[in-house]
Amino acid sequence: MAGAAVLAAGHQAGEVLVPVVIGAAIDTAVATGSLPRLLLWLGVLAAVFAVLSTSYRFAERKAQRAGEQAAHDLRLRLTRRVLDPHGGADGLPGTLVSIATGDVKRVGQLVAAIPYGVAGLAALIVSSAVLLTSSVTLGLVILLGTPPVLWLSQLAGRPLERRSHHEQERAAEASGLAADLVAGLRVLKGIGAEQAAVQRYRRTSQRSLAAAVRAARAHGMHNGAVLAATGIFLALIALLGAHLALAGSITVGELVAAVGIAQFLPTPFHLLTYVSSERARARASAERVARVLDAGPQVHPGTAKLPAEPAGELRLAGVRHGPLRALDLHVASGEMVGIACEDPAAASALLELVGRDSDPEEGAVTLDGIPLADLELDELRRAILVADHDADLFEESVLDNVAVHGSRDDAQRAITAAAVDLVAETLPDGLQTVLAERGSSLSGGQRQRVALARALAADPPVLVLHDPTTAVDPVTEAAIASGIARLRASRTTILVTTSPALLAAADRVVFLRDGAVAGSGTHDELAADPAYRAVVFA
Repeated sequence: MAGAAVLAAGHQAGEVLVPVVIGAAIDTAVATGSLPRLLLWLGVLAAVFAVLSTSYRFAERKAQRAGEQAAHDLRLRLTRRVLDPHGGADGLPGTLVSIATGDVKRVGQLVAAIPYGVAGLAALIVSSAVLLTSSVTLGLVILLGTPPVLWLSQLAGRPLERRSHHEQERAAEASGLAADLVAGLRVLKGIGAEQAAVQRYRRTSQRSLAAAVRAARAHGMHNGAVLAATGIFLALIALLGAHLALAGSITVGELVAAVGIAQFLPTPFHLLTYVSSERARARASAERVARVLDAGPQVHPGTAKLPAEPAGELRLAGVRHGPLRALDLHVASGEMVGIACEDPAAASALLELVGRDSDPEEGAVTLDGIPLADLELDELRRAILVADHDADLFEESVLDNVAVHGSRDDAQRAITAAAVDLVAETLPDGLQTVLAERGSSLSGGQRQRVALARALAADPPVLVLHDPTTAVDPVTEAAIASGIARLRASRTTILVTTSPALLAAADRVVFLRDGAVAGSGTHDELAADPAYRAVVFA
C-alpha cells in the first residue's frame, strides 16, 4: 500500500505542476515571444504528463491489489475463526457470511482508498507550497482553510457512519434469516408454514431496504455538504487570486497558475471526501469484523497427549453444567452404554461436555484418567467423535460420504451396519449416486443412515451417537441397533437416545432425570421404572 500511496502522491503532484508549467511558459516564453523557450516548456509539460499518467496507472493497480489482498486476508482470518474448533465465533450462518463478504469488501475498499487520501493531502501541500512562492496570502488561505474543510467532512460523515452500521446490521439479519429458511425449507413445507416464513422474510427484507435507503440518503447528503463547503472555499481562492492580479501583486502567469491550481483543487478535495465517505461506511463493517475476530474461545486447549491407541474409558465426576446437576457417570473401555435423558437439554449439555464444545461449571470430564481440559484439542478429536443426528452430507457419492475418514473396506462394513446398502438399492447409481446439496435428494431416514455410516466408518476409540435413528422405521432401526453392536464390539460407544431398539442393544443403560443419574442397568431392568417407561415408550 505504501508504494501505491507514493505513486498516487506523485500523480497528484504532477497534476499541480501542470498549471505551474503553463504559467511559467506564459511569463518566460509567450510574453517574450521566445520560441525556443516555448518549445522547452512544452517539452517539460509533456514530461510532466508522462510521469503523472504512468504514476496513475501503477498507483491504481497497486491500490486495488492492496484492497483485494486486505479483504482476502481478512476473509481467511474470519474463516479460520469461524471454523476454529475452540468455538466462540457464534452467529447465524447467513450473518457470518454477510460479514465475510459485504463487510470485508467494505474494509478492503477503505484500504484501497487510503493511497488516494494520501495523494489528496500531497496535492494540497504541493499546491500551498507553489502558491506561497508567488503569493503568501494565497498560500496561507489554502493552508488555513483546508483543516476546517476536512473537519466539516468528518462531521458530515457521522450520520453516514451510523446509518451504514444500521444498514449492515439489517442486511446481515436478512441474510441470516434467508439462510435459515433455505436450510429448513423441507420442514417448513411439511408443516405448511411457507406463507408465515415468506411474511417474516418480507418484513425483514423491507427493514433492510429501508435501512439501505436511509444510508444512501445519508451518503448523498454527506457528499453534497462536503462539495458545497469545498466549492465555497475554492470560489474564495479564485476571487482572491483575481484581486491580487489586478493589484499587480502577481504576474499573469502566476494568476494563470493560481486559477489552474484553484480549478484543480476540487480533485484532492474529492479524493479526501471519497476517503472520508469510505471510512464512515467501512468503520461500521470493521467493528462487525472485529467482533468476530475478537470473540474469545469457548474452550482453551491443553497440552497433554494420549497413547497411540486410547483405551476409551470415559468418566464424568461431580459435573455441573446447564441442567446437569452433580452428575457422576462412568463408561468403561469397550462398553456400549445407552443414555436416556428425561430432559432433551440434559442430552445436549452432555454432548457439549463429551465433545468439549464447553467446559463444565463444576467437576471434571476425563478420558483414560486425563481431564479433557488438559488434552490438546487434536488429540481429543482423534479419540472422541460426537455424531449429531442432524449432520449434513456432502455433494459427493454415497460411498464418498461414508468413506471420508477411512478406507473403502471400513466404509463398506459401516454401510452394512447402518443399512445404507438398502438405501443404495433405491438409488439410480447405487452407492455411486451423487447426492444433492446437504443430501437433500434423500429422505430424512436415508440421510440419517448415511451420516451414521460415516461416523461408524471413522472407527474412533470413543463414539457418541445422538439419536441416530429418529427418522428410521422400527424394523430397520432394530437391524441398525444390531449392526452398531456388532461393528463396535470392544470399542467404547455411547448412545444418547430414547429409542427402545438402540437402548436394548446396549450393554448398560443410564437414565438421567433432573440432571443426575436416576437409574442404571439393562433396558429390560429399567423398564420397570414408570419414569423411564414414560420417556422411552412415550
